[in-house]
Amino acid sequence: MSETIARPVNGHTLTKLHPIPPDALDTVAPEAEAPAVPDVVEAVDRADNPLADWLTVPDAPVLPAWARSAASIRANVTAFVRLSWWHTRYHGVRTPKYLVRTVLLAARGFFRATVGLWPTLSAQDHSAAVKALRAQSRARPEDVELATRLQSAHAERTRTRRWRFGTAAVAVAAAAVGIALADPLVQTGVAAAVVTPLAYLGRGKDAQFLDQGAPPLRVDMSAQQLNDALRAAGLLKSGRGDEDPPRVSCSMGPVRDGRGWAVIFDLPRGGGKTASDVLAKREVIAQELGVDEIQVIMSRVRAAKGGNAGRVSMWVADDDPYLGTPNPSPLATAERFSIWEPIPFGQDARGNRVEVPVMWQSLFFGGLPRRGKTFTQRLMTAAGLLDSHVRHYVADGKGGADWMPMKAVAHRLVMGAEDDACQALKAMLQELLLEMERRFAILRDLPTSLCPEGKLTPDIVARHNLPVIFVTIDELQEYFTAMEREDREQVINDLCRIARRGPAAGFVSNFASQRPDAESVPAKLREIITLRYSTQVVDRTSSDMVLGKGKAAQGADASVLSEEHKGVGVLVTGPASYVTVRADYLDGPGFAKLCAKGRALREAAGQLTGDAAGDVTAAADAAGLKIPAILTDVLEVMRHSPRMFTVDLLAGLVNLDEDVYGDFSAERLAAELEAAGVKRTSKQVKISGANAAGYQRRDIEGAAPLEFLLG
Repeated sequence: MSETIARPVNGHTLTKLHPIPPDALDTVAPEAEAPAVPDVVEAVDRADNPLADWLTVPDAPVLPAWARSAASIRANVTAFVRLSWWHTRYHGVRTPKYLVRTVLLAARGFFRATVGLWPTLSAQDHSAAVKALRAQSRARPEDVELATRLQSAHAERTRTRRWRFGTAAVAVAAAAVGIALADPLVQTGVAAAVVTPLAYLGRGKDAQFLDQGAPPLRVDMSAQQLNDALRAAGLLKSGRGDEDPPRVSCSMGPVRDGRGWAVIFDLPRGGGKTASDVLAKREVIAQELGVDEIQVIMSRVRAAKGGNAGRVSMWVADDDPYLGTPNPSPLATAERFSIWEPIPFGQDARGNRVEVPVMWQSLFFGGLPRRGKTFTQRLMTAAGLLDSHVRHYVADGKGGADWMPMKAVAHRLVMGAEDDACQALKAMLQELLLEMERRFAILRDLPTSLCPEGKLTPDIVARHNLPVIFVTIDELQEYFTAMEREDREQVINDLCRIARRGPAAGFVSNFASQRPDAESVPAKLREIITLRYSTQVVDRTSSDMVLGKGKAAQGADASVLSEEHKGVGVLVTGPASYVTVRADYLDGPGFAKLCAKGRALREAAGQLTGDAAGDVTAAADAAGLKIPAILTDVLEVMRHSPRMFTVDLLAGLVNLDEDVYGDFSAERLAAELEAAGVKRTSKQVKISGANAAGYQRRDIEGAAPLEFLLG
């Protein structure tokens, strides 16, 4: 019999069998004797087991770090090709220099060959022996005859060698004449065959035929440099006395990865530093490596990917990875898109595609003006344009041209932050809240087989005509600063309800603002947004206001971006997930084309509703007709008002396009509208009890051939 002892080895419990002494058999309980024990059990750590050492060796990578993934192999092959191409160009331009050097070496080789052959040709070895015997014959007369015979033999040998040399010289001369008359290709080959050995013979001990060029690497990285940088940043301790200082252990690299260096390393234990400490020292590490912090991409390696609290993945780019020609958005050429799929958003520093799922999410975009914030926000809305079962509610506090094309698609469109626009925004939010409650009532009554999680699904969208609702509001701060305190608080509460509860009912909130401080966008609205994106901001505090408190310390810092990084921002997708993205490019004309395509899709699906369904100018565009620009712009300004004073209408036109309407007067406006076919039923309008010169919206709409446009 035997007893079992369990012992953990390399993460596995190994069972070792030991024999029980005979004198201990009496102490074994009867019930313990019942189980049968195998007669032969092989333990992995027995001394006589030849596989013991193999079975107890922990798993270790067989391939080198650069060959463990297809991406790494491609990166290193690409780097090898680039290096080979550089050397080809480097030595190619030095070919004339190498030819001259070859001729000089061949001349030296010819001289050395001649000098080396002359002793053999002149039989100098035999001459030395003859001279020695001649000197000896003076002392011993009996050697005179021997000396005479040797001298005769030497003369004969020299004469024979000279004849041979002369014959060879004549043959070489004849060959040279033949070569001179031969084909140039043959001449080149023979010349190479002759010159090459002569040049080789003419080389010196330290002679170097090819120049040793080293390609100028923008960034060179080694494990020693990494350790030095971390030590300078205070993340590694310095050695004491003769002791070696602690070092990081690299589980991968540094190896070439695309246009940069990749490394995954573990901080040494006992130093009290974590991966989060490394991320917080990004700028110092970049300085020690001799690069800009925008070139250093670092992140923690989580346990799901084999990491731990001290493991860091670092990629150091050769140059700024976010500059260059913008990447066109795939949406620009797409015919359709499902909003239930992740939206193509941009590329990260390594060129990997970044996609953003928006269902069940809310989004917030922030950053300085003229850094591509609105262009990036429009990418989300553009994806919804290509899905006919998406209904758009849009408000633009700036009231410029960025969102004007949405009038062809949007169920509700609010432009500007004037009093009437603020009233229209409040009405739009109330409409959204009523729709949200209506949807929840419908979802509650649906069977679990159709609505298992109480959320909107594609099947419910099609069966119950409940399209996904995309709520897009740009320049939020304009509305908040234009409203009274009571109205402002009401709008903020409405937005919070939509962002908090709306996702389950199929609402996607897409908000944007400039620096979202407590006055422009309160924290209680920002903190419930799940996905955040920030272009360049002025400092880390502003970055945290957009991306979330403490994100800059984790490495998600939009203040490191520069003025050249237009369309580049930091995307935060979770509490510890972020990536710097170069967003896809979709310009104004491209966005307008998508709006026209989205209108056609909704008309075909019977989903064109709200303001877009009754938009005169959009209907004219769809019918291929051209309405005078003055009518289009006046209708846009009067979108939320059935009547408007001339003074307010002129102000709205100037805000819409100052270059065109900056010099307009009341008389010129009247003349332009009359030329466009507007017939005023009255020149005075009454608004809030006041009478003044103005226009009725129905008079402006009457100038368009509605009966033809709308069939």
